[in-house]
Amino acid sequence: MNPTLERLMEGEVPEVSSVDSASPRMDEVGSDSLEIARPQAAESADTMRGLAEYTLHPKISLHDQRLQQVAHETYQLAPKRVLDLGCGEGKLLRLLLRQPKIEYILGMDVSHQALARAAQRLHLAEMPPRQRARLDLIQGSLLYRDDRLTGFDAAALVEVIEHLDPNRLAALEAVVFGHARPAHIFVTTPNADYNQLFEKLNAGEFRHDDHRFEWSRAEFAAWATAVAERHGYQVRLVGMGEEVEGVGAPSQMAVFSQLTPD
Repeated sequence: MNPTLERLMEGEVPEVSSVDSASPRMDEVGSDSLEIARPQAAESADTMRGLAEYTLHPKISLHDQRLQQVAHETYQLAPKRVLDLGCGEGKLLRLLLRQPKIEYILGMDVSHQALARAAQRLHLAEMPPRQRARLDLIQGSLLYRDDRLTGFDAAALVEVIEHLDPNRLAALEAVVFGHARPAHIFVTTPNADYNQLFEKLNAGEFRHDDHRFEWSRAEFAAWATAVAERHGYQVRLVGMGEEVEGVGAPSQMAVFSQLTPD
């Protein structure tokens, strides 16, 4: 998902610029210098082979850590059809394409410019026909009901929700959890408890100028639990990045799974 989401979500497309300064999937303040510990290796040889394309390096940025952790969670579920909602320039799409068990991936973003960059970076025009048939990119809004988003096994919203005004989260909830209803949903967002450790952030400041809010672990847990209860999902909360005693990890993820598959 791309900059100034309120404006973009309403269908207004910004002028082309060389730098998309408010892209939710940009590294956050200080995240480039953050060193993330490598996670535990997969338990089985099959899992190791499947994850070989995107195994974490010993030290990577928080941005890449989030994407690879979502890709790892997706791999464990072995879905056939996956949504990347707010796909931006396609970094997560690239990781998902490396999972052969995924038959079809749909990336959606409000910005046609971001989608064009994704198509270029993924070399969409040069893909072999069989690989090209696995991926589509569409422009759309997460605030409006869209039948193109139904019938999927999993969906990812990576660093998306904090770019919305809080009073618009109910609309996103209705679209994603109420109408699209994928079997599994991954939602990631910054952990405000961790912000005190970023030297470049003053007290009360957000990690990015376009963030409309940043939630503590308790606030995110309360939102995720309420959404799960309203729509028939169970939820598991996961830290993203190296845990620090008292403040948790720099980012946080809610993994939603339907209690009774549709």
